[in-house]
Amino acid sequence: MRTPRPAVTAARPETLRLFYAIFVPPELRPPLEEAQRRLKGFRNWKATPPEQLHLTLMFLGEVPRRRLDEAVQVGAVVARRVAPFTLHLGGTGYFPPDGTPRVWFVKAEGAGLEPLAAGLREALPDLGDPKPFKAHITLARRKGPAPRVGPVVFDLEFGVGEITLVQSELSKQGSRYRVLQRFELKGREE
Repeated sequence: MRTPRPAVTAARPETLRLFYAIFVPPELRPPLEEAQRRLKGFRNWKATPPEQLHLTLMFLGEVPRRRLDEAVQVGAVVARRVAPFTLHLGGTGYFPPDGTPRVWFVKAEGAGLEPLAAGLREALPDLGDPKPFKAHITLARRKGPAPRVGPVVFDLEFGVGEITLVQSELSKQGSRYRVLQRFELKGREE
């Protein structure tokens, strides 16, 4: 006689993989998608899906679920302090800049980027990546040996009026993003 197996229930994960981001608006994705088409034929480059094109202000990593409210509060407070601004997208580059690349990206500049990134890091010093903030939007990641793609120069800009707190769920098909909270930029201390 077989012993019955206990019922399997879907447990909520104890941690959430989180980051703060600025997403590229849909109307600005086509030029970035056109650049990504240069990867056709280079099987080891994996392009970022257009709806996931974003600038990471701070990657928090695996955050205990009990700290989610704190992450939401920090996002709201930091966003209130920074005024809306214009984000400029320039030329492409690589991480690392020399040797075998792992990431192909578009450089980004904007008056509010440093205050947002610094404010988030100061408020959550025990979370995230200790590497210095480098404003960029990832176009593709290398998944094996692959050549460098020639440079592309963009002259694009868009207004940034909010930042988001995003949950990233890893799967075999790639990361899936879910916006947990949006925070309006206001440019005032409260």
